[in-house]
Amino acid sequence: MVKSAIAPLSVALLSVTAVSCEEQPRLYSTRATQGEVIFREEFDRAELGERWHATGEGARIENGLLIVDGIRNHPLWLELDLPDDVRIEFDAWATTEEGDLKVEVFGDGVSFATSPNYIASGYVVIFGGWNNTLSALVRKNEHGRQRVTTSDLKVQPDKRYHFVLTRTGGELHWEVNGAELLVYEDDQPLRGEGQNRFAFSGWETQAHFDNLVIEAL
Repeated sequence: MVKSAIAPLSVALLSVTAVSCEEQPRLYSTRATQGEVIFREEFDRAELGERWHATGEGARIENGLLIVDGIRNHPLWLELDLPDDVRIEFDAWATTEEGDLKVEVFGDGVSFATSPNYIASGYVVIFGGWNNTLSALVRKNEHGRQRVTTSDLKVQPDKRYHFVLTRTGGELHWEVNGAELLVYEDDQPLRGEGQNRFAFSGWETQAHFDNLVIEAL
């Protein structure tokens, strides 16, 4: 079953609406599963460091934020093995009306685009892609058929969004600012060795990321 509409927020850890880029972000989720924090990243330094594997140019830390700019599907992979059941939370925002906020999850930790027709190694999460006309939760090929999409929500420039990605079993849930946006149900979920890494990514536009928290469920 595919859920593509934004459902009303009924249960949350914190009752919070969207915040601006100047405000301090807060973690929240409509899914009550309790987890153990295994990684936290606030980008409060000058360099990416050894925990991050850059596959191209365009990723940098500036003023306590991760910025990706013109990264063209060369993900910035986190050197951390994800558990099969996991919750990943972070803040993301774009600086232009083109949107296109993108991450990859349950990938191989090394793959990057070698042509315009990039096939990811994991699931791709795209908010406001295709010139801010569509958001998608994709299994490997963002232009293929194994994806769920919605056009219900557009990226607003300089508006901070809080993403929550939660996987239990074969279901990958994606929440934005406390409301479920999309669910991908996979009968053969990507898991195990070679399918256990997370990355920040993008195409041409500039995007900001902050306050990454990963919990094992």
